[in-house]
Amino acid sequence: MTTPQPSDVTSSSVRSWLLDRTEALCRADTTTGREDHGLPLLRNLLTELGAKVELQQVAPKRHNVLATWGEPQLLFSTHLDTVPPFIPPRRSGDLLSGRGTCDAKGQIAAQLATIKELLSRGHTNLGWLGVIGEETDSIGAAAAEDLAPQLSKCVAVINGEPTENKLATGQRGSLQLLMSTKGVAAHSGMPELGHSAIWPMVDWLHRMRNLQSDTDADLGPEIWNVGTLNGGTAPNVIPAHSQARVFVRSVPGSTFEDRARAIAPEEGNLEQLSFTPPEVFDRIPGFEHAVVPFGSDAPRLRQIVGGKKVALCGPGTIKVAHTLDEHITGAEMEQGFELLTALATTMLEGTAG
Repeated sequence: MTTPQPSDVTSSSVRSWLLDRTEALCRADTTTGREDHGLPLLRNLLTELGAKVELQQVAPKRHNVLATWGEPQLLFSTHLDTVPPFIPPRRSGDLLSGRGTCDAKGQIAAQLATIKELLSRGHTNLGWLGVIGEETDSIGAAAAEDLAPQLSKCVAVINGEPTENKLATGQRGSLQLLMSTKGVAAHSGMPELGHSAIWPMVDWLHRMRNLQSDTDADLGPEIWNVGTLNGGTAPNVIPAHSQARVFVRSVPGSTFEDRARAIAPEEGNLEQLSFTPPEVFDRIPGFEHAVVPFGSDAPRLRQIVGGKKVALCGPGTIKVAHTLDEHITGAEMEQGFELLTALATTMLEGTAG
């Protein structure tokens, strides 16, 4: 797949444009809760492209950003926050390292470069939305529902995440469970007078490890993790309680919760804390698709555009996102720009499935 470069720049300067703006965006500490620290530069970049910029207050000193060119027929979106800790950008040739370089300030730059190119080709009805809080509670995407009336003509939303420049087939669900067991406290020197809550928990978790994972053709295998495990009050006391929190990246038709409950010990209880169902995204002919292992705001964002369609894609890899070695290259970003331009053109011309 080849896509013409912006009419006024060469391939080399495309990379420079992308890296320069990503680096500048990454100089602002926008870890979750501090997103507004990046607003001055972001507004400048959007204004340079001729956008009408609107701020949507979501929480005190925390704003979503909506930029429009005419009445949007296609929406680009990604998130403004990054995970802690803040790591200032470092650049060495084609390599840009630091917090947010791929997740997701590199997405912002690639999307704005695409909008710049589309404008030069005569597409005047575009939108771009930056949302807060994606890395924690998706509060920004939830608040963006109020912007839906302005986006009713949009055929789709292109949501930016580091997918190695492939379109995500969808995303697994998010199921959070609380496992708990009860015991009877006693002096550790006389364990026969009590009943440990921890041993039944350990046995329960061991049985769960032997459960077969469900698998979906579009989303891949179901994955689960014991995120926290605790119990008891002191090493010299037989523990009267134990708890474990489990995060399941679920697939359609998941039976994980039922199977975990069926093998619970007599002292055990299983409680569902939250659930976001898995989603399969529309396949778009002519583009490479791949399973992604992470969640995103894509399911929420697809609901605010009139066409109810979403494509989740962007440069960079999730393998380095959230790590101290987070990085992206100019080559990846240029390929992302080419992908986004071709994808947006396909959607705007109405050839997407």
